[in-house]
Amino acid sequence: MLESPAVSGKASRPEWNVVGHEWAVDSLRRAVECGDVFHAYLFSGQPGVGKTALARSLAAALLCQSEGERPCNACRSCRLVAQSGHPDLHVVESEHVGASLKIAQVRELQRQLALTPFEGQYRVAVLRRFGEATTAAANALLKTLEEPPPYVVLVVLAKDADQLLPTIFSRCRHIPLRPLPLDLVRQALIERWNVEPDQAELLARLSGGRLGWASEAIANETALDSRDERLDDLERLLRAPLVERFRYAEKMAGDKVAMLATLDLWTSAWRDVMLLAAGAEAELANVDRRGKMQSLAERYGVERSNRVLQAIRSTVNLLKRNANKRLTLEVLMLDLPRP
Repeated sequence: MLESPAVSGKASRPEWNVVGHEWAVDSLRRAVECGDVFHAYLFSGQPGVGKTALARSLAAALLCQSEGERPCNACRSCRLVAQSGHPDLHVVESEHVGASLKIAQVRELQRQLALTPFEGQYRVAVLRRFGEATTAAANALLKTLEEPPPYVVLVVLAKDADQLLPTIFSRCRHIPLRPLPLDLVRQALIERWNVEPDQAELLARLSGGRLGWASEAIANETALDSRDERLDDLERLLRAPLVERFRYAEKMAGDKVAMLATLDLWTSAWRDVMLLAAGAEAELANVDRRGKMQSLAERYGVERSNRVLQAIRSTVNLLKRNANKRLTLEVLMLDLPRP
């Protein structure tokens, strides 16, 4: 497996419009230049780490009309890709985060891919969040992977490679994307999005190296407010009786996407508490709540904080395996420190 070298503060190659991930960009760029493009790629990594940006740049490079460096980001094809309007680029995804991609969507994609390209050499299909596809949809895609038309390039995006059927994984060239260094995220936010340095530092830490997450937080003005509410809920629950905790668990269980987002935040918070208890504050994510986290660290110490952190992580793993949401959350409420 290829390893990622040190990264710079600029885009890997400006024409690819991807920050970081140089080894992945260089590998794909060479494949395009040499005409050695594989029929199917798997980009894996955490949400917001850059999978979609890399897939869009690969599509632009494949569909670009320039005789020179591709993508040129100036020709008609490149502009259409940037606007998600190119007739030979197909993006397939579930209706919303947390929903499953359906077999009917794969069937429709296959119908379109059976047609030769309208322009140029390729038809490119990007399948987002394919780890959440139904088994029927995954099996349907397998048929295209087994006998792909020569002009088709499939780009499958998933959080984890092990979410996919082994038969799909084995037919894709796997490119794992890892979180970027926080300094690179901070610099990109300042230079590309004109974010103030202090805010960029906070967003970089909260992102965990996921530039896509940070950029979405800039665009969504309520994102940080929602984060504060969920972390305030956690602190309130630590003082609440069991009956109130169970009511909160019942409410959480009603929205799986919000539930997992809340648990991710709580994981981040308790990790900070444990680090502060161990005297390792330089690695904090929630730097704007340091005072509150320090109070919890002094109250619970390293060992107890670690037990809570592991309980939250165990809860997330159970929920991802489709355990009963309400019962699993109620067990977590019992595991949280009590007043």
